[in-house]
Amino acid sequence: MAKKKVKVGSNTIALNKRARHDYFIEEEIEAGLELQGWEVKSMRAGKANISDSYIIFKNGEAYLFGATIQPLSVASTHVVCDPTRTRKLLLNKRELDSLIGKANRDGFTIVALSLYWKGAWAKIKIGVAKGKKLHDKRDTIKDREWQVAKQRIMKNAQRG
Repeated sequence: MAKKKVKVGSNTIALNKRARHDYFIEEEIEAGLELQGWEVKSMRAGKANISDSYIIFKNGEAYLFGATIQPLSVASTHVVCDPTRTRKLLLNKRELDSLIGKANRDGFTIVALSLYWKGAWAKIKIGVAKGKKLHDKRDTIKDREWQVAKQRIMKNAQRG
């Protein structure tokens, strides 16, 4: 029996931390990405950023807009590398119809949450999101700080 080689480290390439701060995430969906060879090599080197990206729909297909994948300095000279090109998302018809229907509802948008490896494939987690108001953001921060304080109190109470 051959042993599987376990890779140490995280499979996450890029996170969009602002998405969870600025939006209420209603639903999360995993999608594949249509990439070029140089993009895969750059993503393996960790040169991807999805913080300002979102999903647009054109001709019944979904595209990732605003994501930046910086080309490596050792990239081939005969390939034109556009770091901010629009990349097609690989979704089945049912998921695509569901996303288009939810995006057309009032106040909903589709944002990229995280970019990661699943086996040898690059996947992106997208979320159906509704924008937060300023007071909602403050409530979220207050709840998070309370959770930290509560853990600290519980830890000190167990010692005593």
